[in-house]
Amino acid sequence: MERRQAGRSWRSPDRFHDRNSVDAEARPRAISGRIRNAERIYALNAAAVKLGLRKGEALADARARIPSLFVEEADEAADAALLAALADWCDRYTPLVALDGADGLLLDITGCAHLFAKDGEDGEAALAADCTSRLGTQGFSVRIGIADTVGAAWAVARFPVNGAGAPVTIVPPGGAREAIAPLPLAALRLEEDAGARLERVGLKRVEDVLGRPRAPLAARFGTGLIRRLDQALGGEDEPISPRLAAPALAAERRFFEPVSRTEDVKGVLLSLARQLAGALERRGEGGRAFELALFRVDGVVSRVMVGTSRPLRTPERVLSLFSEKLGNLGDELDAGFGFDLIRLGVIEAQREDPSQADMAGGDALEDDLADLVDRLGARLGLARVARFLPCDRHLPEARQALVPAATVRDDVLVWSGEAPDGEDMPLVRPLRLIDPPEPVEAIAMVPEGPPLRFRWRKALYEVAASEGPERIAPPWWPGGHGGDSLFTRDYFRVEDEAGRHFWLYREGLYERETEAPRWYLQGLFG
Repeated sequence: MERRQAGRSWRSPDRFHDRNSVDAEARPRAISGRIRNAERIYALNAAAVKLGLRKGEALADARARIPSLFVEEADEAADAALLAALADWCDRYTPLVALDGADGLLLDITGCAHLFAKDGEDGEAALAADCTSRLGTQGFSVRIGIADTVGAAWAVARFPVNGAGAPVTIVPPGGAREAIAPLPLAALRLEEDAGARLERVGLKRVEDVLGRPRAPLAARFGTGLIRRLDQALGGEDEPISPRLAAPALAAERRFFEPVSRTEDVKGVLLSLARQLAGALERRGEGGRAFELALFRVDGVVSRVMVGTSRPLRTPERVLSLFSEKLGNLGDELDAGFGFDLIRLGVIEAQREDPSQADMAGGDALEDDLADLVDRLGARLGLARVARFLPCDRHLPEARQALVPAATVRDDVLVWSGEAPDGEDMPLVRPLRLIDPPEPVEAIAMVPEGPPLRFRWRKALYEVAASEGPERIAPPWWPGGHGGDSLFTRDYFRVEDEAGRHFWLYREGLYERETEAPRWYLQGLFG
């Protein structure tokens, strides 16, 4: 796709305007860039092409031939950003949009074209006409090729037959061979050296190699030529790599008159969520990630995504999550002249089994904690809302980890704190854990006995009663400690003379692991 020098939208920078010239549209213009270690022409407008200039030509030669040529330096970063914005905009036609080099886009419109047909009109022609019309309004000139294969579409879009500048070329089904035959060999996307070697032996067009034996061609010019031929003719698949993942489900609404009020956007969002709810229910699934895409009339696309802590398909809850997100965005979401297309997609879905409803008609499994996690995640980001999960590690301070709350599954069992059969169960681990454990000075009657007194944070505590030891040894297999301590720990629950309870441990077995075991305080009871 080529930029016009006087575009009428935010996509066409002011640097393409010549305010001092009345006939700026007719003035030959070029963009220069460093190609093959020389300053060459990177892009041209139509007026420069008519004068005989070509892309890749040396800039000095072009200026010598056309003294009135207006030249500016290429900005590859800006061009890449522009192409990415165009790819976002083309998502209105198909979710499968891929970048093609620095100046093209690949769209897989299989199963999408018929949605644009009106009054018996061919869907592909209607889609192409809509695309060229909208982009023309935004200040772009484009060439579109539609074919059964990526190679054929690429060829007819970039190499019109007989040099004709038709904006749209549609290859009928099965007509790829006839469409690419008269085109130059460059239409096959060959490597530069392979194309040059073919031209030296007089093979200049695709039809010159179509009927020749393949084995000699491959032996002399490489297998790349055969592969490109097969891709263009449909003998070898060529999948595209879309920039964005295609949603599992999507619902959209197009408007003849754009909408811009937040209340109208939320009303449309609720309607789309209800459509998706029925589809998700039929599939027995719920959404874990939803994306709202807002297509502005001037081409800007805004995407808002929310995630959930459990599968969700209730429309009102989906609306509430997006309301939190939209409220948090504030002025960052600019409606401009309004949105002419709004789409709601389910990016990720998971199985959601039917649940028993309570007497009030609600879901008996509805979890207030899940609602809180979803609302906080919509406002702050799901990665910032965390909860503890148990870990299979032998050290007490490593037996839990903070993970995003939305990733915790409902089947994780958490002990409620009630003893079986109504019996009281004493706490064997403290409610308050000190991480990392703090060293203390302790005195024991025997090297492996309980402490008699200890000093912690400059205060001395006399032990009145103790219980233990509870021994925790490191794993016996090589590398099983995972970076944890290699010494054995003996834990003691102790009570001082004031009735305070502590959890201490001695690290290291005397004369077997160390000559001087050390004491640490790791927790407080009560």
